[in-house]
Amino acid sequence: MKKKIYFIAFLCLCITALVSCSNQPTAEERVKEFVASWNKQDFKKMYTYLDEKSKNSIKEQDFVSKYENIYSGIETKNLKVSVKEEKDNRFKVTMKMDTMAGKLQWNETIKAVEEEQSKDQSWYVNWSPSLIVPDLKDKEKVRVSTIKAERGSITDRNGTPLAFNGTATQIGVIPGELGNTNGAKEKLAAILNMSIEEIDKKLNQSWVKENLFVPLKTVSSTNEEIITKAKELQGVGTQDVTSRVYQCEESCAHLIGYVGDITAEMLEKKKDEGYTASSVIGKTGLESLYESKLRAKDGAVIYIADQDGKKRKELLKKNAENGQDIQLTIDSNVQESIYNQLKNGEGVGVALQPKTGEILALVSAPSYNPADFVLGISADEYEALSNNEHKPLLNRFKATFSPGSTFKLLTAGMLLENDVWSPDQKLAISGPWQKDKSWGSFHVNRVGSSPNVNLYDALVTSDNIYFAQGAVKLGAEKFLEGAKNYGFGEKLPLKGYDVSTSTISKDEKMESDLLLANTAYGQGEVQVNPIHLASIYTSIVNNGNMITPVLLKSEKSSQVWKEHVMSEKTTEEVRKGLIGVIEDTHGTARAAKIPGVTLAGKTGTAELKKSQGEQGAENGWFVMTDVDNPSLLVTMMVSNADGGSHSVVPKVKKVFEDYYASNPLQ
Repeated sequence: MKKKIYFIAFLCLCITALVSCSNQPTAEERVKEFVASWNKQDFKKMYTYLDEKSKNSIKEQDFVSKYENIYSGIETKNLKVSVKEEKDNRFKVTMKMDTMAGKLQWNETIKAVEEEQSKDQSWYVNWSPSLIVPDLKDKEKVRVSTIKAERGSITDRNGTPLAFNGTATQIGVIPGELGNTNGAKEKLAAILNMSIEEIDKKLNQSWVKENLFVPLKTVSSTNEEIITKAKELQGVGTQDVTSRVYQCEESCAHLIGYVGDITAEMLEKKKDEGYTASSVIGKTGLESLYESKLRAKDGAVIYIADQDGKKRKELLKKNAENGQDIQLTIDSNVQESIYNQLKNGEGVGVALQPKTGEILALVSAPSYNPADFVLGISADEYEALSNNEHKPLLNRFKATFSPGSTFKLLTAGMLLENDVWSPDQKLAISGPWQKDKSWGSFHVNRVGSSPNVNLYDALVTSDNIYFAQGAVKLGAEKFLEGAKNYGFGEKLPLKGYDVSTSTISKDEKMESDLLLANTAYGQGEVQVNPIHLASIYTSIVNNGNMITPVLLKSEKSSQVWKEHVMSEKTTEEVRKGLIGVIEDTHGTARAAKIPGVTLAGKTGTAELKKSQGEQGAENGWFVMTDVDNPSLLVTMMVSNADGGSHSVVPKVKKVFEDYYASNPLQ
């Protein structure tokens, strides 16, 4: 009986052994499991497959950190490891990966070793550092050296730099020399607009030593007041650092924009375009819109350093690519001149060369200093900008506004082109006026007009009733068709900026004569982009043709956007009235007259109120151009203008005077 029991036990052991052997992976399966973990970058799992000899040469923590640090440092992407059996339990492994310096590919041979670990008899991998990167040896390191590229510059029409690569001033302290005598830290915090807690946080970083310079804040090198005050304190010093510099600061902020460190969200969107976590990218304005041209593509060298830190072998090299420079049609002097007229309020200014369409200035006010964003804006500072009731971050030249009486140029052109009445025809007008009693209590009013008015009189005195009556007589269908001829409802053909489209009404329809009458003098629901409005006014010096606005010097200028919006005869009549606006003693912009130059223009006051008779804010407009030898056209709007358009007229005049001071009349 005992023999029988022994036999059965022996048989069970044999069966167990056979089952155990049948479950043991083959060498090929084991290596493939190792490679599968590798492709997942599961380095801890990879370590469990190493043979005893390999584990004795490197600890698990060092193994994992070595892979993670190297792959992170060279910015490994798209890792793909494949394996193919050769013979004698040796396997050919092909490794491919994309790195910051390009594609890295190499072959190695892995040997599978059968041994027992933790009472487990199986196949294990004989590992070497060359399975991280090619030819890497024990105790060597993989290093990356960045080859810096330069971002392209943005210049004005004369080559004056508006955005370029320069230096900023980093203010910092040597902790051992600072002390706290006489409240030095408190004084420094006040100068730098930082809290004591912010300074302490920087001083308590792990790398900080008593004799090392600790950067606290970077400021523009032109900010001499802060730099001087800070350096007067014991232990405070400065050093120059590379930085994007914005020469015209607030006056160009909305136009040029600024750059900043790429965010995680941006990096995810652009992960296939070569950006890295350390990349700088355009955030707003032209810096963003022309990012693909301006962008600097840093190069890199990935190499193996020996135990002494010396380069032993170069693995990959990618050359740096500098960004392209961009030259604008902008005249920085005109840009600054317009900003100086607007900076103390809210408004927008556009300047064109009216014959070529070249944009000389695009200004939005109030503004901000782009250097604040580049050098590091605090959360409190950004919140203050964002919550400012005057909206300094809003780009107004991209928006649309109610144009007021500046719209009358269009209505005048439509009335003459459709023979509603002749330019010399005198109309007997008395105000207020309404078409009929269906308008209820609403009337169109006029200011300063005579009882008998022709086109010239109506433009000179800005007679609302003349244009309202004319539009109603013309009819909604022809009025809408005429507005479409001037580009309403159509995207402005401006390369480089996507601006809001001008519209005649909310639904592009004209449901009533009351709305039609209101629209005729720039009220109602009409909304105009200021760049578009400037383009419309180019027609009076181009025989009725509207010129396409251009912003880049490389673009072809003097291109017609809308051909013959007015005939030459109509253009002459309208121009005569717009000259009268400035030259005539009854002109609404007679204060803009400049001796020795013939100017034409139109004022406008957009009343921002919900119903007639109530008090509301007013936006003042003025558009003016020279006509004998056209070189400058300025469109300006001031929000909440005290005095409506009359407060804008002297501002535009000053811009022209500044321009003629630099460009004397011939």
